[in-house]
Amino acid sequence: MIEAAGLTKYFGGFLAIENVSFKVGAGEVVAFLGPNGAGKSTTMRILAGYLAPSAGTARIAGLDVFQHRLATSRKVGFLPENGPLYPEMTPRELLGFFAEARALQGAHARQRLGAVVEQCALQGVLDKPIRKLSRGYRQRVGMAHVLLHEPEVLIMDEPTSGLDPNQILHVRDTIRRIGETKTILLSTHILQEVEAVASRVILISGGRIVFDGTPGELRQKGGGNLDSAFHTLTGAA
Repeated sequence: MIEAAGLTKYFGGFLAIENVSFKVGAGEVVAFLGPNGAGKSTTMRILAGYLAPSAGTARIAGLDVFQHRLATSRKVGFLPENGPLYPEMTPRELLGFFAEARALQGAHARQRLGAVVEQCALQGVLDKPIRKLSRGYRQRVGMAHVLLHEPEVLIMDEPTSGLDPNQILHVRDTIRRIGETKTILLSTHILQEVEAVASRVILISGGRIVFDGTPGELRQKGGGNLDSAFHTLTGAA
């Protein structure tokens, strides 16, 4: 469902990622792990179609993201870190706006809006301006927005960044439930996130993939400790 094949990206003379390759199968929830500046966000923005690679190919459900931009956009829900929201709108207004932008109409639009409101537990804040919502609720609004068009693939960049412990637990629970029917690539630098939501870990450091395996296999790299494994694999970078 998700394929990165030799992805390389330069920003001017700066090499952000180099020859990044991996695949994510249908129904997998994969944690994309790495230190700050490792290339996680760059890779995810390429896969979501927001950035063009300098070299390599990104595919969603077998379709080249840049040759089939509209078709792949229907299959992907992308939640960037600090995703853009319109602060003067309410969640109800925002979701209605994006439903219209996605050409969802009538009973189908109302059904989808009701479904994502329930899925992301937004019932109590639907008519409150987004600017007045807590960071946790704003993140829930962002998740509702990317789920609105029923994408097959979700790409989420640091979805629990900046949240308090209770908010983190709620977002993780939501991700686990969504992962029962969707393919998810979830970037994080929080090690606890790995075992909480994912069955597989891809670790990037210095713009290159340095590990791809299960959380248990990652632990073995650090003598049974995730922190040690992370440092062993990324410390040099």
